[in-house]
Amino acid sequence: MSEAQLETIETRIPGRLDRLPWSRWHWMIVVGLGTVWVLDGLEVTIVGVIATRLTKPESGLGLTDSQVGLAAAIYVLGACLGALFFGYLTDRFGRKKLFMITLVLYLLATVATAFSRTALVFYACRFFTGAGIGGEYAAINSAIDELIPARLRGRVDLMINGSFWLGTMFGAALALVLLDTDRFAADLGWRLAFGLGAILGLGILLVRRHVPESPRWQFIHGHNDKAEELVARIEQEVEAETGRQLEEVTDSIKIRQRKSIGFGVIAHTAFKRYPKRTVLGLSLFIGQAFLYNAVFFTQALVLSTFFKVSDDMVPVYIIPFAFGNLLGPLLLGRLFDSVGRRPMITLCYVTSGVLLIGTGLLFNAGALSATTLTACWVVVFFFASAGASAAYLTGSEIFPMETRAMALAFFYAVGTGIGGVTGPALFGKLVETGKEINVFWGYLLGAALMIGAGVAEWLIGVEAAGKSLEDVAKPLTAEEEGAGTSA
Repeated sequence: MSEAQLETIETRIPGRLDRLPWSRWHWMIVVGLGTVWVLDGLEVTIVGVIATRLTKPESGLGLTDSQVGLAAAIYVLGACLGALFFGYLTDRFGRKKLFMITLVLYLLATVATAFSRTALVFYACRFFTGAGIGGEYAAINSAIDELIPARLRGRVDLMINGSFWLGTMFGAALALVLLDTDRFAADLGWRLAFGLGAILGLGILLVRRHVPESPRWQFIHGHNDKAEELVARIEQEVEAETGRQLEEVTDSIKIRQRKSIGFGVIAHTAFKRYPKRTVLGLSLFIGQAFLYNAVFFTQALVLSTFFKVSDDMVPVYIIPFAFGNLLGPLLLGRLFDSVGRRPMITLCYVTSGVLLIGTGLLFNAGALSATTLTACWVVVFFFASAGASAAYLTGSEIFPMETRAMALAFFYAVGTGIGGVTGPALFGKLVETGKEINVFWGYLLGAALMIGAGVAEWLIGVEAAGKSLEDVAKPLTAEEEGAGTSA
């Protein structure tokens, strides 16, 4: 193997991190890392709400409906490849280096998007923007789950992933102003939207400079002295804030340090050591990726094609849709820690799938207006949003620390590649036909994938609520030493 072998150490760092009370330091982690989902929500929403504007010649691009769907698919493709590429680098070179690099890539590509003059340039910019966001998913989820105490990991992770919809609401509200041709020219407003997204990203970059490397990554990769120093400093900050001394931790874990993990080890871990977990992760990601990318990327086209909603009014319908998605993780998140991952993920996936079938039937029967269709979407995605957020939590926590970012990147890339790339392209074609029955079949497919993923969670799901990451999946290096966490 290519990785260099280092010394064997025994550390109490995982237990020390998990027993910390919630503090200002944890809020800094949430703001510095979690707000990337606000950016992603803003990015996706901007493209969604300006979809009909981009099809107008006066926009400066004049794309067709299918080209808008293709641009969405290219964005997702870039996110998939970016997740794989940066995910591997995240496990090898550390969380902090990569979550800085990927954010810079996003910023540069987003600014370039605002200056697009041709469809080809627009596609290229969307690809690299997606690559930055995809890389963020792997680096950020890994870092967050390794820094948040085990007893709170579920609700915090869902809250952070659900913040995507804060960006969505912000993007929709922003579009109401920027797409108003009385204020901004048709070829200017949508460009300003991308520029403002870059400004928000720059602010996040400044905060993120203060977020530390994951101590778990450090002690496995030979930087145990830095890890001990970092955790000691965090403990001092928490004790000073709370005014009480932290309890002593006796549980420890033995680790054989390694500089890197080869692709052979990663593949063996996914397909030989944990094949059921791999099937589970793919099922969850394919289901939610198809549903979200298919419906959300083409929402504006559905509203304008079937209900004659003008492009400047589309954001009015997106804001309540986003609010329902935001409420799901916020209101249900704590249940993923108390009731458990397995029952809650199953409930959210299956319920959203069943509700989507009902929505599709009403839509095909012509029984819905733009307002009532949006109301149906709010209910469907209240549950789907909590389930989708839990998919990222699951993909991150059920694999060993050495392969965590790459495992999540693999789930995201393959699941989103199957569901996220095909979804927008397929729905774009279905909407172009102007026939409700064709869109209904698309909804039915999305519902089937969600229900199937929910069943998979019930049958082979891993219950990780309240457990240390090392108890859910022991580090590969601990397995090699024949030692795990003590009782």
